[in-house]
Amino acid sequence: MLLHDAEHSIEAILFASGEPVELQKICEVMEIDEKTVKNLIERIRERYLYQKSPFDIIMLGDACQMCTLPEYAGIIRKALTLKKSAALSQAALEVLAVIAYNQPVTRAFVEQVRGVDCSSIIKSLADKDLIEEAGRLPIPGKPIAYKPTANFLRCFGLESLEQLPELPQLAPEETGGADGAEEQLDGQIDFFE
Repeated sequence: MLLHDAEHSIEAILFASGEPVELQKICEVMEIDEKTVKNLIERIRERYLYQKSPFDIIMLGDACQMCTLPEYAGIIRKALTLKKSAALSQAALEVLAVIAYNQPVTRAFVEQVRGVDCSSIIKSLADKDLIEEAGRLPIPGKPIAYKPTANFLRCFGLESLEQLPELPQLAPEETGGADGAEEQLDGQIDFFE
């Protein structure tokens, strides 16, 4: 397969998907190794930049997604009559911070940290595709564990969870909990309903 054809194939896959696509899936479909796929994606991104294209390809952990540049969000929203979702509540940010910094975690762990019932918040975050089930823990009752999604990474402008800001160090007399962590995540969340 020619280099030009390989780049176009990757663009077609990402465009048609509209969602993050695992690099491994692209490798399997195109029958090339991951290093080559990453190099091809970088070439596409350089071409977009050179052509001043409104598109980019972002990395989301072990997946990638075609997207538009942030400066086009307003005009796209107007053209498609999309509205920005309501901002997350302080409680939702706290739960999201606990899950992001400690993942995978159970609902019971989140509730222990926060000291209140979090089931409705966890359901809401899952409905917004910010968290997802990460399997069941091998402990009595086999509780469901949760982890952040690729959409979480996209919404917060991260390529991986390693890019999360450092948590502030608490003095020994301060109580534990999510205080401070949610401030680290408090930013412009841009996802559509």
